[in-house]
Amino acid sequence: MRGNIEINGRYNDSSFSERRAVRPLSVIVIGAGVGGLAIGLCMRKTGHNVLILERRQEITEAGAGIQIAPNASRILRRFGVFDETMKHATVLERNSIRRWKNNEELGSIPLVPDVEEHFGAPLAVIHRADLQRILLDAAMRCGCKILKGHEVVDIDEQFLPKNTPDGMNSIVRKRIALASGHSDHLVPAGESAYRFLLPRSLVKHDEKVMTLLGKNQGMRYMGPEGHIMCYPLRKNTLYNVVLIRETNKEKSQKIPWTTYGEKEEILEQYRGWCPVIQALILHAPSSGILETPMNKLPPLPTWVKGQIALAGDACHYMLPYVAQGAANAIEDAGTLAMVFTCTDDIELALEIYQFIRKDRSERIQASATNTGHILHLPDGEEQRMRDNSIQAASRGLGANPDQWSDRACREFMWQVDVMAETINKFESLARKAGRKKEK
Repeated sequence: MRGNIEINGRYNDSSFSERRAVRPLSVIVIGAGVGGLAIGLCMRKTGHNVLILERRQEITEAGAGIQIAPNASRILRRFGVFDETMKHATVLERNSIRRWKNNEELGSIPLVPDVEEHFGAPLAVIHRADLQRILLDAAMRCGCKILKGHEVVDIDEQFLPKNTPDGMNSIVRKRIALASGHSDHLVPAGESAYRFLLPRSLVKHDEKVMTLLGKNQGMRYMGPEGHIMCYPLRKNTLYNVVLIRETNKEKSQKIPWTTYGEKEEILEQYRGWCPVIQALILHAPSSGILETPMNKLPPLPTWVKGQIALAGDACHYMLPYVAQGAANAIEDAGTLAMVFTCTDDIELALEIYQFIRKDRSERIQASATNTGHILHLPDGEEQRMRDNSIQAASRGLGANPDQWSDRACREFMWQVDVMAETINKFESLARKAGRKKEK
């Protein structure tokens, strides 16, 4: 099963889904979030024995909407969960970029049919809990063993799990960083994300909000020191609202996890924004606004130590501005599954996994950070230059400073096929790795 993959302009999904491991391995995955479940599913589907350890007693997700970009949706299709995912997802037809104060549209990015025609896979949005449930059910059906209430508190030289993804506070990350002589720590971004969902029944008497809820489009509002992204979920029965705002860095240091935000404080922060934004916040549940201080995790020197590898947030935690956090965790899953169809040498496989994934995900991680600055410019000359560039890019002239909307950036994020790269580059990368060992 080592032959190259021929794309020929379209993705031959059976070329990937029929591949099997050179030798079945016992794989331990830490964490049953989207990334961990995707890795468990993909590894099990290619023939490995998979054990997933989850510290929580119940596997649930309280978050809100996330984006499934083409680089992720094509991997979900190859591993048999695409159809079920799309039953619960919303395919956005366009994305509208707007001014904070007067709701002026600066640009519009068409998504249907453009995205699927060009990238060979759709872009959709889905409630994170729905995607996690779909992956959990699929992982259990195909034979993954999942142990709940099992927290990994440390690792030692005698216990060598094969693939160990966990989150941004990963104990495995800390151990790998320490072994590499790297001082690893969270860096507060000085921003917080507020998330809430508005059910149709709550806003049915508000014409402004109902107009938004009835359209399959994303709305991106840019303003001083913050921006807002919103779109419909669950067949237009929920409206997903994410507000990201610059905050005191000390707050991130004191509360580095999700809590509940104060509605009155948020209203004050967005005072002066256009009436539709005021309406969205006013409808927010007083006790149901999730607040997550944003942090950065600087890149590590390596993701791999012996037979242990990092994946997902543990190695490339991303700010949400290009909507690639979950997609890149799914890319990790697809890459790990494919590399073990090319070799049963665990250390070689993980070295090639790192080669395929590390530079790419860190480049996307950096683009997310840069985009945050662009979206939050105060009104002034730099903001006017940004808006003019967005307007020109919408007419096909020049680059878009909003990197999620920029054509070249989207080509890099969405068109690259890490599964095909893993297979097609394996032999050359293995020869390089062999020469490296000889030295």
